[in-house]
Amino acid sequence: MKRSFVYLSILGVALALMAFECSSAELTGAKLYINQKQYEKAEEALLKEVAKNPKSDEGWFILGYQIYGEHKGDYSKMLDAFDKSLTASPKFAKEIGDFKKYYWATAFNKGVGLFNNAAKATTPDSMKMLFGKAAEMFNNAALCQPDSVVNYTNLAMVFINTGDYPSAIAPLEKAVKIGKAAEAYSLLGQIYLENANKAKEAKNDAEFNATIEKAITVLDAGRQKYPENGEILLRYSNALVAANKLDVAMTAFKTGVEKEPENKYYRYNYGVVLLNSGNFAEAETQFKKAIELDPKYSNAIYNLGVTYVKWGTSFREEAEKKGESADEAKIKEKFTLALPHIKAYLDMNPKEPALWDLLGKIYANLGMKAESDEAFKKADEVR
Repeated sequence: MKRSFVYLSILGVALALMAFECSSAELTGAKLYINQKQYEKAEEALLKEVAKNPKSDEGWFILGYQIYGEHKGDYSKMLDAFDKSLTASPKFAKEIGDFKKYYWATAFNKGVGLFNNAAKATTPDSMKMLFGKAAEMFNNAALCQPDSVVNYTNLAMVFINTGDYPSAIAPLEKAVKIGKAAEAYSLLGQIYLENANKAKEAKNDAEFNATIEKAITVLDAGRQKYPENGEILLRYSNALVAANKLDVAMTAFKTGVEKEPENKYYRYNYGVVLLNSGNFAEAETQFKKAIELDPKYSNAIYNLGVTYVKWGTSFREEAEKKGESADEAKIKEKFTLALPHIKAYLDMNPKEPALWDLLGKIYANLGMKAESDEAFKKADEVR
C-alpha cells in the first residue's frame, strides 16, 4: 500500500505584528519582546495578561499564533488559546479562521513531505522515525481542520505502511463518519475483514461474528455511496462470503446487475458469489460479460479460468460419489476452456507461483506432461 502524497497550496497569511494600540502594560511588553524575538519573555508577559484578564481576546490571540503557533509549533495550545480568544469576543474571528487554514496546510504539507521521505528511506530506523513525525503532522492538521477527511486517510496510511493496522482503525472510522472518501470505506472494511479472519483462525467465534459484521456494515455503506468502486464491491463480496451469507451476497449483486448491467464490478462480484455457490454456468456468464465490458479486467479473466477448472473438477467428484466412471471428455472440455484464461492472467502476473502450479495441474488434466512439468518448474523458480 505504499504510495506518495501530494502537497496542498498554502494560503498566504500575514504574520506581522499589529501596530501598538492602547493596551495593558503586559500586552505592550509582550509585543515589544516579540519584535525583539525574545519569545520566552513575551510568553511570560502574555500569560500574566490572560491571568489578570481571562477575557483578553487580544492576549489569547497573540499567545495562540505568535507563541504557540509560530514560535513553538504547539498546535494543541495554539488552538486552545484561539478558542479562549473567541470565547472572550469575536474580534479576531477572521484572523483565527485564516490562521487555522494556514497552520492546517502547513502541518499537512510537512506530513506529506515526511511520508514521502519515509517511503524512500533505506533503513528501518529512519523509516520508523519519519513515519512517526508524519503521523504527528497529520494529527496536527486534523486539530486545525477536523472535518477534512484527507487528514484521517493520510494518517491511516502512515499506520498501514508501518504495519500498525490497529492504530489505522480510529482515523478511518473518523473518515467514514465524514463520508467523503471511498478509500476510507475500503481500507476500514479490509482491516475489519482481516481481523475477523484472524479471529476465525483462533476459533474465537464471538470475536469473528462481531468483527465480520463491522466489515459488512462499513463496506455495505461504502458500496451504496460509491457503486462504481470495484475495490469496495470486491471486499463487500469477500466479507459476505466469509460470513457465509451467500444469499445476501447473491441478492445484493444480482440486484446490482439488474440495475446497472454495464457495471463490470457488479458483474464480476455476482460471478464470484455464483462461483462460490457452485453455479458454474451462471458464473461463466457474469465473468464473460465483465470481460466484454473490460477486456483487461484481470480478476475476471482469472476467475473465469477458475470457474472452468472447478466445473471440470466437479464432474469427476460427482462421478466418484456415484461410484461411476467420469466423463473425461467433458472434464477435458472445461480444462481446455480454462487454459487460455489462466495463461492470459499469468502474462499479466508472471511471478505468482500458485498460478504456475494451477497451470501445471490444468496441463496434467489435459495429458500434456511436458507442458505440465515446465509449469511446475516455473512455479519453483518464482516461489
